[in-house]
Amino acid sequence: MKKQGEEVTQSKDPKDRSETRKLPMMPIRDMVIFPHMMTPFVVGRESSVRALEEALTGDRKIFLATQHDARVDEPRPDDIYSVGTIGNIVQSVKMPDGNIKVLVEGLERARCTDLNDNDGFFVATVRTYRTPLEMTPAVEQLAQRVTSLFEQYVKLQQSLNVETVTAAIRTDEPSKLADTIAANLQLEIQEKQDLLDIFDPMDRLNKIGDVLDIEIEKLNMDRSIQSRVKRQMEKAQKEYYLNEKIKAIQKELGRGEKSEFDELKKKIENAGMPADVLEKAVQELRKLEAMPPMSAESTVSRNYLDWLLAVPWKKKSKETRSIDVAEKVLNEDHYGLEKIKERILEFLAVRQLVKNPKGSILCFVGPPGVGKTSLGMSIAKATGRKFVRLSLGGVRDEAEIRGHRRTYIGALPGQIIQSMKKAGTRNPVMMLDEIDKMASDFRGDPASALLEVLDPEQNSTFQDHYLDVEYDLSQVLFVATANVLHTIPAPLQDRMEILRLHGYTEVEKLEIAKQYLIRKQREGAGLTEKNIVFEDDAVTAVIRNYTREAGVRNLERELGNICRKVARRVVKNGAKHKETVTAENVAEFLGVAKFRDSAVHEQDEIGLVNGLAWTEVGGSILQTEVQVLDGKGKLTLTGQLGDVMQESAQAALSYVRSRAQHLGLPREFYRNIDIHVHVPEGAIPKDGPSAGITLATALASALAKVPVRRDLAMTGEITLRGKVLAIGGLKEKLLAAHRAGIFEAILPEENRKDLAELPENLKSAMKLHFVDSMDEVLKHALAAPLPELKEDTPEVLPSVPPAAPARNSERRAHQ
Repeated sequence: MKKQGEEVTQSKDPKDRSETRKLPMMPIRDMVIFPHMMTPFVVGRESSVRALEEALTGDRKIFLATQHDARVDEPRPDDIYSVGTIGNIVQSVKMPDGNIKVLVEGLERARCTDLNDNDGFFVATVRTYRTPLEMTPAVEQLAQRVTSLFEQYVKLQQSLNVETVTAAIRTDEPSKLADTIAANLQLEIQEKQDLLDIFDPMDRLNKIGDVLDIEIEKLNMDRSIQSRVKRQMEKAQKEYYLNEKIKAIQKELGRGEKSEFDELKKKIENAGMPADVLEKAVQELRKLEAMPPMSAESTVSRNYLDWLLAVPWKKKSKETRSIDVAEKVLNEDHYGLEKIKERILEFLAVRQLVKNPKGSILCFVGPPGVGKTSLGMSIAKATGRKFVRLSLGGVRDEAEIRGHRRTYIGALPGQIIQSMKKAGTRNPVMMLDEIDKMASDFRGDPASALLEVLDPEQNSTFQDHYLDVEYDLSQVLFVATANVLHTIPAPLQDRMEILRLHGYTEVEKLEIAKQYLIRKQREGAGLTEKNIVFEDDAVTAVIRNYTREAGVRNLERELGNICRKVARRVVKNGAKHKETVTAENVAEFLGVAKFRDSAVHEQDEIGLVNGLAWTEVGGSILQTEVQVLDGKGKLTLTGQLGDVMQESAQAALSYVRSRAQHLGLPREFYRNIDIHVHVPEGAIPKDGPSAGITLATALASALAKVPVRRDLAMTGEITLRGKVLAIGGLKEKLLAAHRAGIFEAILPEENRKDLAELPENLKSAMKLHFVDSMDEVLKHALAAPLPELKEDTPEVLPSVPPAAPARNSERRAHQ
């Protein structure tokens, strides 16, 4: 086969300096290659690759011509300009993806007279026209004018490198000068092709001079307009210029003048907005179109439309309504909490039977660390919904919930709408964390703003101040968490279903640690089961000696401390190092025990009683002391006692005075003594009526000189006549006694019904005495019998029945 490029035919006419030759031909997209140019480009089309290979096997010459339409992948001869450039292949490199990177030097322009397909690539018959140009004064003057114009153009055109381009045009050849300038002009493809089509150097220089005049005038006009903008030109001129410039840019990019607004309109139509919201969005879009794009109001309007489009109007998560799957997820994620799990499964069961049920608002109330927040995440996982968490702790501004009006600078929607955008669906699980920690000030009451959000009858038309349209929250499953209820306004409580999470027993903590915490902390420290093993006794020792809490957060923290210390040893001793954590070596990892094994004092003491108290973080032991001193009947109360607790102390003393004979005391015993009641941990305020029987028992013990049992705790409100009334927080108080190593307690008879709320392991571990009167309390609480009881006269205490004399019947209230 004859190599292309070797057939060169020169004209026989001595005046005609043209010649004809056959060369492989390659169509070029999006560029025009001029003579004297060094141009890199990538070859990927099969026909172009073949043409390139054909040229490389010959004299490395190839004919390059531009396509009319760059989008055509397989151009025909009619799709290619007839005038192109003969190029010399300087370098070619095959890339990993199969394409070839080529560097071509343009030699001379040529016209294609015939174009044929040869084995999958074009072979062009091209004719070159060498038109000599003598350097006459007129030509020299024209070249200088064009050079001067081009230098002005380069200075005005910021995208060109002045030094590089100026150096490139330093030539004495008018033809080369014209082609070099043409190659560096920022023109459209058609305009550059028009310059390439001109074979005569003089005509080409004249044409380039005309083009440079026009381009310089455009650039000067552009610069003039910009300078007028900087000098704050009139508003009409500014708007006209910027609008026209934007239109020109969009047209140059092929996007059309109205493409941005058309795109916004299409998004609005496809967003699934309700009719009234759609109408408002379309009105806002029309306003935006009429506004100057650079105005501040335009930015506000655009941001508003962006928020309307960002909020989910129709997209919903596909819910998992299988009760079996949900039950499995809840059991895997949480130990215990049976009632909570039952409520969630009931919720799912209702959703299977009702097509469009109202959204439920659950509120988990309990001490820190019992799993309130993680339970919300488990609900989302069990139901297949998205989960978003909104922390309300410390929120004081109503706008945090409802958003700001658009008239304010930097206005944004409230956290509810922002959370919906984050969720991306209409039916997420939204956790309102720490709802009891909200406050109010001059900026409004955020708790009141939540009333509409958390009302299933109203939240289908929730209105955020920023969006200013109704948004449907009825599909959202709201889950709130709180440590206490008394700081939540009553109307807000009324809109939620309160589910109480109590503290964990020692056995429950052990199981939680074994099933969840140890694995989590072990993996977090980069350890495996081969590196560390926890014995049950070791975990129990950590629970008893290093944590005192209702939840398991500190327990998890201490287990993490152990894992990190073992991780250090593994790094030091090698990956095969193994540690077994036992009750004996726990102190080696965690140091000296932070708590005693039990809060029980060493021996039975006079005037010292273990009371039970409820706090926001669970229950606690409240030791109450009474000391009798010589004096004149003064009662002193210390230990940061609140008004209600002080009144309980007064009532307890009145009861003891009324029962003086039963305690073996003279009727006027109080006239010659002072009584000091103290509750330790004075830095912590204490209040409430449930310490009544504790105070009365301490007073009776101190006055009668009879010790109180150290292994027993009590709680109950007292009346002047010695009646014992019901109290709240029973489970938390008994858990506190259990944690402190006290396994016997005195409780009001009215609280017997609350036994159903207690875990079975706690009921079996505790010995409970339910009492109606203070006399029964003293029989159980005092370590020794009182002096011989005497019958009261009606004048002293007519309504108090005589106590039963037999000690054997004292245990009848034990459950």
